[in-house]
Amino acid sequence: MKHLLEICVDSVESAQNAQQGGADRLELCSNLIIGGTTPDPALIRLVKREVNIPVRVLLRPRFGDFCFTDYEKEMQLMQIEQCRQLGADGVVVGALLPDGNLDEEFLRACAAAAKGMGLTMHRAFDVCADAERALETAVSIGFDTILTSGQAAKAPAGKDCLAKLCRQAEGRITIMAGSGVNPDNMPNLAKAGICTFHFSAKKCAESPMQYRAEGIPMGLPVADEYLREYTDASEVARAKKVLSEL
Repeated sequence: MKHLLEICVDSVESAQNAQQGGADRLELCSNLIIGGTTPDPALIRLVKREVNIPVRVLLRPRFGDFCFTDYEKEMQLMQIEQCRQLGADGVVVGALLPDGNLDEEFLRACAAAAKGMGLTMHRAFDVCADAERALETAVSIGFDTILTSGQAAKAPAGKDCLAKLCRQAEGRITIMAGSGVNPDNMPNLAKAGICTFHFSAKKCAESPMQYRAEGIPMGLPVADEYLREYTDASEVARAKKVLSEL
């Protein structure tokens, strides 16, 4: 069984590090600190210029739930076409109705717009009301991958659900484990039938700022604004080694 390692990145530097470490594919987003949002077109363009592995672009207009307004839906459909023009290899989308089921009408529109590109359902799947029903809907729409933690906060805690989803999928769609995934728990997750893994391999780096105006937060008060996070190429390489030994 072929294994695939997808690294989630939100900068050109992280994309380069992920490729250096041996990543098979990137999920490109912005603002990983809040779970990821849609990246700027300039970032997509630069990443596609600087790496030569497949890049799927996350489309998520904001932090929070996945019940989108009409304007947010229209924006995502426009962004799919923009991603195509910028050379993205795929897009990562997801949406829910107020009752917790997949927004099938919108997702079918996304699939039509993304025809010919890779199509991943993001972790909106993890907060849907019925995972079994959502998987069948995703297959019928044309998704090739579901990124999921097994409807748990972290994938290791969702192992039983992941195993059930893999059995249900029967090769019709790839179940990709994400959230809390690392080289140490990949072998255990593989026992659930997972062969595709997603994580960010983040490592903190000090800001180059020498002058620091402390106590004036520009965004999240809990975040240290003089620390940056980048993908660690050595951690990606460690994950690849683990996968090669499975």
